[in-house]
Amino acid sequence: MKQNWLTLLTMLALPVASAQAESWPSRPIRAIVPYTAGSGTDVTARVILNQLSSELGQPLVIENRVGAGGTIGTTAVVKADPDGYTILVQSSALTIAPAIYQNLPYDTERDLVAVAPLGISPNVLIISPSRGMHTVHELVSAAKAKSFTFASAGVGTNTHLSAERFRLRAGFDAVHVPFKGGAEATTEVMAGRVDFAFLPIGIVLSHIREGKLAALAVNGPKRASALPDVPTTAEAGFTDSEYPIWWALFVPAKTARDVTDKLHRGTLKAIQAPSVQERLATLGIDPLVLTPAELAAHVKKELSVNADLVKATGVKAN
Repeated sequence: MKQNWLTLLTMLALPVASAQAESWPSRPIRAIVPYTAGSGTDVTARVILNQLSSELGQPLVIENRVGAGGTIGTTAVVKADPDGYTILVQSSALTIAPAIYQNLPYDTERDLVAVAPLGISPNVLIISPSRGMHTVHELVSAAKAKSFTFASAGVGTNTHLSAERFRLRAGFDAVHVPFKGGAEATTEVMAGRVDFAFLPIGIVLSHIREGKLAALAVNGPKRASALPDVPTTAEAGFTDSEYPIWWALFVPAKTARDVTDKLHRGTLKAIQAPSVQERLATLGIDPLVLTPAELAAHVKKELSVNADLVKATGVKAN
């Protein structure tokens, strides 16, 4: 009898959950970006979420929750109600944080559901033109001769580990100078106060074209369409130095499957809009086509890769 009652209650609950999913979204959605306004993640989010808002018929309000390598904003999403009204736009730094920060208040695989990839892009190795360097080899030789510094958008970000991976493969030491975001890091490299940085193409491309920054290499598997004359780090002879940045959308665990499916479909439609495609191309962002299951597997793989990289480089949180 008890089992029958439990079965009946479960059956009665299903139409309610289904009705909630069908009515979603019925109010504005909060999109948390755990990095500063103007960062690569923020710019990517605004381009796509503006179109996604049209697809879903509700405003998507971006909230920048900055700090601790993106873990503060990520924690806010993990702790939010799993009702589809709080979503996370994260970068590949999501898979770095567990290797750097001890006692994180969340488990990446357990507490977040992968919804949709937003794109992928190499970071570009930039220096001030005043340095007088024109090739990656010139930079590496100079860095081996004296202590160099490199900027990043913060400890544990993809921009941080991009430089760490490259210097490890190139065989030189350098002092990490973290900033609150990519915009601040760009300014310091442009002014020559920091020697170099690996930053998303989208936030530095205009400065490169204006001659305010010099681009020496990109760290993707192929040349960037936005910078076709700039070689990859592998082409320059530094094998296993690829470390592109990707962006994706996540929701709290236990979010209804119908809601995540609808969000996934809406995101794909938003990315495929011609105006979005055109804007992403100008930012040097290429499509990253993965199902939610494939995205989750990609996250799992990179958690392992980054754990090894952090161990090899000795990166630690402040």
